Amino acid sequence: MRRIFRLALVRRFITSLREEGVGEALRKTRTYLAMRIRNIAPSALGNEAQGAMSRDHEYLHGVWQVLAREEAFHILETPGVVRGRRQIAMIGDLNLPQCRKYRVEQLAAFWRARDVEFDFAHYQDVPRAARIMQQATHLMEYRLQTMPVAEMLRYEARRLRLPVLYDLDDPLFSVSAYETYGNMKAVGPELKAHFLSEAPKYLSMMNGADILSVSTPGMAEHAALYTNRPVFVRRNFADAETLEAGRNAMEMRPASDGLFRVAFASGSQGHEVDLAEILEPLTDFITADSNRRLMLIGHFDPDHLPEALVDQVEEVKFSTYDRYLASLAKADCTVLPLCDDIFNRCKSAVRVIDAASVGVPSITGTVGDLQNVVRDGETGFIAQTKDDWATALETLSSDVSKSRQMGQAARSDLETRWSGSDAAHIIEPELLNWVKS
Repeated sequence: MRRIFRLALVRRFITSLREEGVGEALRKTRTYLAMRIRNIAPSALGNEAQGAMSRDHEYLHGVWQVLAREEAFHILETPGVVRGRRQIAMIGDLNLPQCRKYRVEQLAAFWRARDVEFDFAHYQDVPRAARIMQQATHLMEYRLQTMPVAEMLRYEARRLRLPVLYDLDDPLFSVSAYETYGNMKAVGPELKAHFLSEAPKYLSMMNGADILSVSTPGMAEHAALYTNRPVFVRRNFADAETLEAGRNAMEMRPASDGLFRVAFASGSQGHEVDLAEILEPLTDFITADSNRRLMLIGHFDPDHLPEALVDQVEEVKFSTYDRYLASLAKADCTVLPLCDDIFNRCKSAVRVIDAASVGVPSITGTVGDLQNVVRDGETGFIAQTKDDWATALETLSSDVSKSRQMGQAARSDLETRWSGSDAAHIIEPELLNWVKS
């Protein structure tokens, strides 16, 4: 039983539960248990390879011993610097698709466009992670917590004299953020206790780096309460892939069927708490006209909706990014409320970016970074009170052509202001200088 429910698998279940929902997490668990009961190896690696994986944290030990004996362990200058070319190695937890897209893959395109080589590896792919550091001039770590493998790779980076940046887009290090996070009600006390126990592991990795980068000003402000390391902002932005996928979704948008759709998208569990912030004015708006619909995209438990609203709800299940954008493109606007808590004050504006990519205006609250990506009255609306939410919805529904124009303005603003530029509101100059120096 201990082999079946070892810690690594418990962590994998928790990640699936948080990001894919209860149904998908339980489906994967049933599949795994069935394979174990039938004595089928849970991966194609086989027992021998899995045994080797358990020693990943020793992968470089033999190399270090040889180098030490040959008096070649210490180097005077980073190999990448000798080559005269800047090269970043990014090592991180790449399991979460949205995080991988916004914090790793789009960053690779950003730096390559500036004549800086950029390679990345999952921290569990130790051979690749070790290899890409050998010619690098800088190491970026993403979403890593202290563990033997991470510590070994960090040690090698220091041997190679690589400056180290640690990047994070959620306050995973923060006990205060998790303890007050409204969405934790959806996962139960046991999982909440687990997240709290993991927080020091993230903070330890942060404080072992030279500098930190985070996704929002709110996140930078909160991180400064936990660390003395310099903290800089590198916002998420619309990369070429996002703009192209959005363009395709707009081109495939079906002709109007006379319905006015308000979208609420949720990529993980617990966002019923956020929608509850505006559920009263939203319900009044939707039920006032039989041609209005609330479109729920992703993870949402409809049991949290009032009975009067249920018949005017369209549900779109969690799917691929392209299908998500295709569904979002059918909406006339999207609502993005957030509870006012520490965790949400650190939130980035990726949902605004997604909506703007398909030409859909957003109505946001004043929590997190979302309001900073919306130009009130031009590309969407910023609502401070429940009356503001109601007014914004009525304004958009009363003139659908105007709402479409506002969506197009959001798309144009995305292309010109929120794409991958060197502007200070996208990436602070200190981060550019850190790589170029």
